[in-house]
Amino acid sequence: MRIVRAAAQHVVPMARLMAASPLLRRYRVTERGAKANLAAALRERDIVLAALDGDGVVGLAWLVPTRALDRAAYLRLLLVAQTHQSRGLGAALLARGERESRTLGCRHVVMLVTRTNARVAARAAVRPPSSLE
Repeated sequence: MRIVRAAAQHVVPMARLMAASPLLRRYRVTERGAKANLAAALRERDIVLAALDGDGVVGLAWLVPTRALDRAAYLRLLLVAQTHQSRGLGAALLARGERESRTLGCRHVVMLVTRTNARVAARAAVRPPSSLE
């Protein structure tokens, strides 16, 4: 298992992974839309990381560096294939994303976490999500 900066050849397998995610399907993410968004992220030089098992993409992290919130990187997506969950891969992707963000001058990583995924917040040592209602 290895984590690399995503390149054009990773876009289609990452888009398939996104379209297969039960959570992202609830938000009507399609392979076509994911492919377009990932290609735009690479063009914009967002931090997009691919977790590879052999040649297959089994996870991804997508962070958007910004000057907002005292130079934060926004974690747009952290996704691990169901077959590879609970093995520390999400934590490894997040740690690599934090390192990559620091090299670009970011001081923080911020994320939004749904109530149904509070486990992520606990593992990332962040405050549990609060309601915006």
